[in-house]
Amino acid sequence: MLRTMWKGSIQFGLVYIPIKLYTATEDKDIKLRMLHKDCMAPINYTRTCSKCGKEVKNEDIVKGYEYTPGQFIAISEEEINDLQDDMSKSVEIINFVNLSDIDPIYFEKSYFIGPDSGQGLRAYSLLRQTISDSGKIGLANIIMRSKQHLAAIRSYGNGMLLETLFYPDEVRAMNDVPGLNDIIAENAPKEVEIATQLVEQLTAEFKPENYKDNYRLKLEQLITNKVAGVKPAQKEEIPKANNVVDLLSALEASVKQNKPKKKTTSRRKKTI
Repeated sequence: MLRTMWKGSIQFGLVYIPIKLYTATEDKDIKLRMLHKDCMAPINYTRTCSKCGKEVKNEDIVKGYEYTPGQFIAISEEEINDLQDDMSKSVEIINFVNLSDIDPIYFEKSYFIGPDSGQGLRAYSLLRQTISDSGKIGLANIIMRSKQHLAAIRSYGNGMLLETLFYPDEVRAMNDVPGLNDIIAENAPKEVEIATQLVEQLTAEFKPENYKDNYRLKLEQLITNKVAGVKPAQKEEIPKANNVVDLLSALEASVKQNKPKKKTTSRRKKTI
């Protein structure tokens, strides 16, 4: 059962659709704790003041902003709530755009949109079908966890999906990446030809179920074995990579390595 993490409404013109948001993805990383090597017990961390060194209780903690090095101004929860006004519970669709117009770098996190009450089911269904039939997505603003997000609303299965987006000023400039100015303007035609051939060989239909987190699976197995007292298997030596002289040779070797294997047909002997 999914847990509601946000409750409010979608504003579609003058139509208000009561909704609930549910986190659509989950982090399955295996969390390793910090332990004391001698006692094999977890390490405790306490909140202390950097000035007086005293331990600080939760009720004595306030939020603040460092406006100049070493100088802070306190911001209360009431002041933050006043800035949000009525936006905190409303998702107003402001535009409709093509999904292909949004570069994937802007996408942040996905949430399932579920109806909040039976009275809003008809409006929810209408918006989902309208978005699906149009082939477009709705752009909206939403405030979650004291932060305003740009969000994309699109149809997904028999429901809808809300995906938070980064604002343009949150995406760093590509030109700031070191070394880009040193890239050559044009590549050798033969290298481009072989590289394109390699891309064609590796092209496949995207099926999410074909991709697995191999590192996590190995770590899970390691933990299971250690709990059961099973010693890890001896690690096989990884063969050294061939010394490839240049880029073209590397591409040609890659194409040769990824060539589909021919099916061998075995001839049956005739029986008399």
